[in-house]
Amino acid sequence: MYTYLTLLGAMSILTIILKSPKFKGFLGEKFVSYRLNKLDNSKYFILNDITVPSVKGKTTQIDHIVISEYGVFVIETKNYNGWILGDERSEYWTQVIYKRKEKLYNPIRQNYGHIQALKALSPGFEQIPFISIISFSLKADLKVNVTSEVIYSKYLIKTIEKYNESVISQEDVQKLLQIFQQASLQDKKVKKEHVKAIQQEMADKSNMVAKDECPKCGGPLVERRGKYGPFKGCGNYPKCRFIHKHA
Repeated sequence: MYTYLTLLGAMSILTIILKSPKFKGFLGEKFVSYRLNKLDNSKYFILNDITVPSVKGKTTQIDHIVISEYGVFVIETKNYNGWILGDERSEYWTQVIYKRKEKLYNPIRQNYGHIQALKALSPGFEQIPFISIISFSLKADLKVNVTSEVIYSKYLIKTIEKYNESVISQEDVQKLLQIFQQASLQDKKVKKEHVKAIQQEMADKSNMVAKDECPKCGGPLVERRGKYGPFKGCGNYPKCRFIHKHA
């Protein structure tokens, strides 16, 4: 009986771990890493899961960077299922699974922050193209209105290889690789602090929205109605374009 209960408890814990967002994210990143390894390693140089200083004096975690003569590809991996709704401008996108809705920070904005951090680390390379790619697992049903590279992971290699015009010298490719490697913060404590900082920032934004305060400029939020239904918009529009869509 004791053995049975122990086994049952272990299985329950394992189930919780396997369903956790952190573990799902880990699996998604590993799967994308596997796909990226199919690139020609004499032309493409890959960095996975690196944490670097951000332009705001904090840190930012980047899932994958691919450096090549065709550009620097900055890849954000999302291992989500269900409908994914969103557009370029919205601060948050929506994940819909049956009748349940969850918010996720707009990954295009998220990756823009990653690119800005990398640009800040590499002064003198301003003319080099940084290409943002958001890679979703096949479990997701993308219903997004975007012009950016928001793709399914199975199209990742094809998306990267369609950029075939040489714009970076081999010497500069190696310089960038070295810069990003040296800037990477490998300390586990730093990475934990990075996760905590993100969670706190999200909580602070949610609290401000709940109080009808704009988390972007501090102005008042007002109820508005648009093409896709009601939402809260900043009262300082058009100077501030923050919007919060109702779940």
